[in-house]
Amino acid sequence: MNDFVLSILCLLATLLIYFANKRLYHRWHRLLLMPLVMTPMVLVALLVTTHISWQDYIGESRWLLWLLGPATLAFAVPVYENTAIIRRHWLSLTAGVITATLVAICSSVWLARLLTLPEEIQRSLAVRSITTPFALAAAEQLGGKPDLVALFVVITGVFGMAVGDLLFLRLAIKQGMAKGAGFGAASHGAGTARAYELGPQEGVVSSLVMMLSGVLTVIIAPVVGHIMWVSA
Repeated sequence: MNDFVLSILCLLATLLIYFANKRLYHRWHRLLLMPLVMTPMVLVALLVTTHISWQDYIGESRWLLWLLGPATLAFAVPVYENTAIIRRHWLSLTAGVITATLVAICSSVWLARLLTLPEEIQRSLAVRSITTPFALAAAEQLGGKPDLVALFVVITGVFGMAVGDLLFLRLAIKQGMAKGAGFGAASHGAGTARAYELGPQEGVVSSLVMMLSGVLTVIIAPVVGHIMWVSA
């Protein structure tokens, strides 16, 4: 079997597993059945057992990665349709985005340094709280490794989505906007998906915060890199 045919089969397997997983999740809402969790696990197990290399797998599946950009921008549609909410709360949203971005970057890097992790991991962890397209763009300026960045982003999203509701309950946070902002700032796309399950307002706020946090991180990445590593 040549590499092209193998890549096509891998692409078809990815789509089949994803849509099957999605049907399972709609029927039984369990954390382990989330497509973001189960689909990668099944695919990794498939590649390991069949001894298929990453290069062969990704050959004809690269367009799926490319779709991350348009998929992220699609969140702007409901934001545009709910501009009244943004105009009403623009000050608190702006303050929240700036605070969340700085806390996410600084806490990640400082914790990695406390654990004496390699600098490559520190740079990759710095952008873990924003969605993948923005994270990869920011990591390029920071010197992070794309594979590690993608892994940390997925782990952060799944973890934030899993513990978000419990954390809001423990902190007695009941306002929908606050929940949406928390999901968008801490767990990007996965959290935004969960926010839309809670309600349209939560989803809109989460979408906005996710996009603004990503843009802000990309803009300040060179400054962060200079302060935390060049000047160290």
